Amino acid sequence: MYIRFFTIFVFFLFTVSLSAQIKLNSGNMPNRQRDSSLSNGPKGKTKLAKIDMYVQFNRTSDSIAVDTTLSIKKEYKFNYLRKDEFGLMPFSNIGQTYNSLKHDFKNNRSLPLFGARAKHFNYMEIEDINYFHVPTPLTELLYKTAFQQGQLLDAFFTVNTSKQFNFSIAYKGLRSLGKYQHILTSTGNFRFTTNYTTKNENYQVRAHIVMQDLLNQENGGLSDADVEKFRSGDPEFLNRSVFAPIFEDAENILEGKRFHLDHQYNIIKASDSLSNNLSIGQIISFEDKYYQFSQGKQNDFFGAAFLSANIRDKVTLEEFSNRFYAEYKNDLLGTLQFSADYNNYNYGYDAVTVIDDIRIPNRLKGSVFGIGGSYQNQIGGFNLNGEFGLNLSGDFNGNFLDLNASYKLTPEIKAIARLNSNSKQANFNMLLYQSDYLNYNWDNSTTFKNIQTQNLAFKVESEKIATAEVEYTTIANHAYFTKDVNGNVKPVQSDNTLNYLKLKVSKEFHFGKFALDNTIMYQNVINGDDVLNVPQIITRNTIYFSDHLFKKALFLQTGITLNYFTEYTMDGYDPLLGEFYVQNQTTLGNFPRLDFFINAKVRQTRIYLKAEHFNSALTGYNYFSAPNNPYRDFTIRFGLVWNFFL
Repeated sequence: MYIRFFTIFVFFLFTVSLSAQIKLNSGNMPNRQRDSSLSNGPKGKTKLAKIDMYVQFNRTSDSIAVDTTLSIKKEYKFNYLRKDEFGLMPFSNIGQTYNSLKHDFKNNRSLPLFGARAKHFNYMEIEDINYFHVPTPLTELLYKTAFQQGQLLDAFFTVNTSKQFNFSIAYKGLRSLGKYQHILTSTGNFRFTTNYTTKNENYQVRAHIVMQDLLNQENGGLSDADVEKFRSGDPEFLNRSVFAPIFEDAENILEGKRFHLDHQYNIIKASDSLSNNLSIGQIISFEDKYYQFSQGKQNDFFGAAFLSANIRDKVTLEEFSNRFYAEYKNDLLGTLQFSADYNNYNYGYDAVTVIDDIRIPNRLKGSVFGIGGSYQNQIGGFNLNGEFGLNLSGDFNGNFLDLNASYKLTPEIKAIARLNSNSKQANFNMLLYQSDYLNYNWDNSTTFKNIQTQNLAFKVESEKIATAEVEYTTIANHAYFTKDVNGNVKPVQSDNTLNYLKLKVSKEFHFGKFALDNTIMYQNVINGDDVLNVPQIITRNTIYFSDHLFKKALFLQTGITLNYFTEYTMDGYDPLLGEFYVQNQTTLGNFPRLDFFINAKVRQTRIYLKAEHFNSALTGYNYFSAPNNPYRDFTIRFGLVWNFFL
């Protein structure tokens, strides 16, 4: 869809960026670059921009400097999602879904989500979009090899045309054939952002446009007989393309477009003599997305169907939100904000369905009015912030409350506490679903209750000692997918209150040029073992070596990472819904995954080379991402991240 635009865009980036390479003034650290926007000093002199002047910030204005260093944390994030994948189990092909080994029930939303949640790992939400302020143009190119006939490329460019105005444009594209039959992935994420501040700083605006399409061919996994052949390690089946999957004529796609605007005007601006600041603002967003499952002909894997061929299930959601807010800032009282919210939603299908004289409507649509607010302040050593939202009218009742507090016990030790309470309806696809397959039709819009979640967390951060976090969650009316007595995947709600405990500890030990980075998580579910299944232990341990070589022209990191989780009844994957479902028959896990990596940094370029799962043939062919879906075999992959500063 965006291939022609993307080709022109990448060519433009290379043209601009190749002319942007400069000689750095201190080894391989790009800590000073020429800054044309600041070059208005005395004639013949050019001011220089430091790396910490290249800033990115999110929708809540939390800002961090652009980071071009090489570290073990960057190794963990050099993947398809560009996020730390601890607690996620990838499928065999890059661009497929992930099985969640842990869950996060902290939620600041009072309305249902779209559904097809297994398709949303790489779907960029509002909170995933960053804005930038840079003294000189900045380009970043990411490249990584995929699995047969494809690659991953993420190209990004941003520039401040003045100190007041910035824009950025980026595209992440992936195509990967995969090792098994009919699991091709083809995805694209286009992003455009801009932000502007007037010279007197009375008016600020941020906006973004995001267009995304995430396509996956689906094969239903291996049959039970082929799973046994896979486990056997028979050399005849080491070429995974010889396996005949359950079907080879299906695909699903998630596509969405979002237009977002956030602007604010200062009515009263704080000055040296006056600490009061009063502003008004508006956040307006429109998102149009659809999910479609297609299949060439009916397959008994999903049961009987209305049609024998050309299965097409398509559901859409149009969502418009408009928030007006007033914000007051005071050095003593902190920052206080109140808002009025309007949300309009239109979810559904083209026609009504009637099965056995039961009418299943085709649409859920309506409007919700609500209020919200937030507070932030620094009182002594305490940093306090909180947020709430409440639906006042409309078809969906809902509310949330999020309270956070932090305190520095010592210069090296920080304590953090959080309380989150949420009440909202289940996702749209649990409330209403239609399909050409008979078993995938339901209307729960009048029977499902609000999901009630309370989450309490404590965290202690210390680089010298360790970082430890304990989180306790209770869930009433938990909604989830599972198979009924006939083997059909359906949404249900639990009658019991779940209690979910997580304990996570992280610590890195240094021994000269060697280091050992450890993260371990313990989990336990009470009154819900057959409703919320998680492994009891998840661990990731990395031992690595770091040093500068060749007169500090190259920085090297090399080591081995172990990923492991204990055996449990892992969730199954349903490609028709694009969802995971709870199953309690097949137990998986208890297999180590060892990765060997060699990473290097030369000037602004970070190079990554990894032997993934190199122990696959040594520790047994018993590794799965979900029932009937094997994890990837040993493979060698290469990639790089290249930053250019003009």
